[in-house]
Amino acid sequence: MQQPCDGHIICFDIAGCRLTIADLFFTTRRKNAMTYLPVDGKQRPTVASSEQSDQSAASFELDVLSGLSQSPKRLHCKHLYDQRGSQLFDRICELPEYYPTRTELAIMDEYADQMAEQVGEDAVLVELGSGSSQKTRVLLDHLRAPAAYLPVDISREHLLETADKLRREHPGLRIHPLVADFTQPIEIPASFDDKKRCVYFPGSTIGNLESDEAIELLQNIAGLVGPGGGLLIGFDLQKETAVLHDAYNDSQGITAAFNLNLLHRINREADADLDVDQFDHHAIYNVERGRIEISIVSQCDQTATIAGREFEFDEGELIHTEYSHKYTRDGFVSMAAAAGFSARKMWTDPRDWFAVMYLESNHGN
Repeated sequence: MQQPCDGHIICFDIAGCRLTIADLFFTTRRKNAMTYLPVDGKQRPTVASSEQSDQSAASFELDVLSGLSQSPKRLHCKHLYDQRGSQLFDRICELPEYYPTRTELAIMDEYADQMAEQVGEDAVLVELGSGSSQKTRVLLDHLRAPAAYLPVDISREHLLETADKLRREHPGLRIHPLVADFTQPIEIPASFDDKKRCVYFPGSTIGNLESDEAIELLQNIAGLVGPGGGLLIGFDLQKETAVLHDAYNDSQGITAAFNLNLLHRINREADADLDVDQFDHHAIYNVERGRIEISIVSQCDQTATIAGREFEFDEGELIHTEYSHKYTRDGFVSMAAAAGFSARKMWTDPRDWFAVMYLESNHGN
């Protein structure tokens, strides 16, 4: 299936796995509670309604209570990205130890024209977890007459700020930001039904998911873009343990602050009294499972009240917050094939630390 090409580009045989995925999570028609916020022209997008904000707060509280009631305790990584968390993550991306962002950006700078060729002309670009859209800017500069750009992010203010910047940089581009958890149902406006759809999923965010969850999400994306639609995705490759350890335990403590910020958020939004100073950041590389395992560790026996419920934390007890899986090339291609995608092209850096791959959906074929 894999064929060598020039430089650090890998091409794939056009004949791919032909899987039909049923009961998909994403849809281009299903009605949901989220609303696209137009950023065409001069109008500043309105924020989500107070009812939606209340629902979001209630959902956060329920997730926290549920996660801390499990054994072992866990908190979903999506909740790391409130406004403060998103700002801290942007700082992480600039750290000397944190190689993924600059490595992926270098790949984008080198091969964005080839990526744009795969996406094609007049396509709708949907970005999942858009963040600051630093890499998106490189891609947008090379796309040929994109029909629209639909950034999706869970952090509302961060998303709207980025969308405003992109509108000023690309005044002719139709931008429809969506404040949403991209693991939940989203829809593409019906006005784009006749356009090719391509999802852009950078940053190795796919690595935050367990293998079965990652396959399910990829299946959902295959259904969202439809047959012939595309997925341009970044993923981290396996490498030396020391490099990985330093990337998630930086000397400035920014990653620790990012992780512990979740406890500050719980105190603020779930009426809690967690003593954040009595917790610490914990990140190790599990070689056998090929993943970074990130947790918050209790430094002593302690008790806290969260939303009226009492929770006990033992000294040394871990609260799992995030995984970051590292892949092999063949392993990722196999996972994508199981989800209904055929690999078309892959680009890597000279050290083979990171990869960006273009996949084509076989959904419905």
